[in-house]
Amino acid sequence: MSGTSADGVDAALVEWPEGEAPRPFELLAFRELPYAAELQERIHRLAAGRSEPGRALADLAALDVELGERFAEAARGVAQAGGIALADVDAIASHGQTVAHHPELRATLQIGDPSLIAERTGVTTVADFRSRDLAAGGEGAPLAPFFHFAAFADGQESRLVVNLGGIANVTWLPAGAGPEDVLAFDVGPANALLDGVVRVWSEAAERIDAGGAGALRGQLDEQELERLLDDDFLRRGPPKSTGRERYGSAEAEALVAGWRERGRERDDLLATLVAFCVEAVRRAAVDFLAGAEAVGGVLVGGGGARNGALMRGLATAFPAARVEPLAAAGVPSQACEAMAFALMGRNRLLGLPNHLPRCTGASRASVLGEIVPGR
Repeated sequence: MSGTSADGVDAALVEWPEGEAPRPFELLAFRELPYAAELQERIHRLAAGRSEPGRALADLAALDVELGERFAEAARGVAQAGGIALADVDAIASHGQTVAHHPELRATLQIGDPSLIAERTGVTTVADFRSRDLAAGGEGAPLAPFFHFAAFADGQESRLVVNLGGIANVTWLPAGAGPEDVLAFDVGPANALLDGVVRVWSEAAERIDAGGAGALRGQLDEQELERLLDDDFLRRGPPKSTGRERYGSAEAEALVAGWRERGRERDDLLATLVAFCVEAVRRAAVDFLAGAEAVGGVLVGGGGARNGALMRGLATAFPAARVEPLAAAGVPSQACEAMAFALMGRNRLLGLPNHLPRCTGASRASVLGEIVPGR
C-alpha cells in the first residue's frame, strides 16, 4: 500500500485462515519502504497536474514502472522479514499509488505495474481494486472498512475507526454490527495539508511535523478554522471520497502564502490545520453517525496516530471514549491498510466479495481486483 501522502510503501505479510472467515489472522511481518524525497515530489507533481508541458504521459508511464519496482522490492523485503520464501506466498495484493481519483467521472487511477510485480517476484499479483467498485456505481473508496469490520467489530462496544493518512476517513462499527450496518467515508484532509505546509514552508527541507511538535507549540486561529470548515465536501453526506485533487499541493501553497502575508508563524497554521482535521471528524460523527456520545472507542490508524497534536485533539473531541492507536486492538497502525488489501486480495482469489457497498455507494457486493498470474 502507498497512500495519499506518497511517502513510501507499507508491506504486510499476513496468514489468513482456511475457509471464508477472516479471523483468526496473524501478522507475520511488517515493513515500511520510504520513498526518497525526489520520488515523492514526482508523484505529487503528477497527481497535481504539474508535469512539464508535453511530459504528463511520459511521467505517468515512467512512474508506473518505477513504483512497480518499489512494490516488488517491498514484497521481497517483507517476506524475508517474516522468514517466508516467496515461493510459499499465495499472492501479493497491491493497491498501487493513486494519482487521480474522480468518482464524479466514475474514474480512478492507481499506478505501480502489477505485471512487473508478478514478474520480479514470481508471485500471482492482485491489483486495481477500485475500478470495479466504480463500475458498480460506487465511489471506489473507502475500501479499508472491509478490513476494519473483519478485525475490529465488537459485540458489546460501538467503535469509530479513524484513519489519518493523507486524507482522514472514518469507519463506524456499531456494537453487534453486521456488514450492512457499517458506515464509512472520507471526512476531509489530514496529513495531505499538514505535510504540504511543512514542505512548502521549508522549501522541501522538511517533509513532516514529526510527532506534531510544531502544532503543539502553535496557537489556534479561530477565524481561519471557521473559514476552513466552510467546506462543501464536509457538508456533503456519505458515501463520499476525496484526495489530493482537492486537498493537495496547490491548497498547501495557498495556505502558506496567505499566512505569510499576514505575518503569522508556521506553527500556528499547523495547530489550526490539526483543529480542522479533528473538528471534521467530530462533525462527521455528529452529522452522519450516531453522535460523539455514542462512541465507546476511537481507534486511530495511519501516520496521524503518531501525531501527538491530532491524538490530543481527538481525545478532547470524544471525551466519553477511549482514544488509542490501532495497535491497542492488535493491529499496528501503519500496517492496517496493507493488511486490508491483503484480505481483499485473499478474498479475490476465493471469489468472495471484498468491499462494503453501503460504504462506497456501489449497487451490489462485487469481487474487486484483477489477477496477474505468477510464474
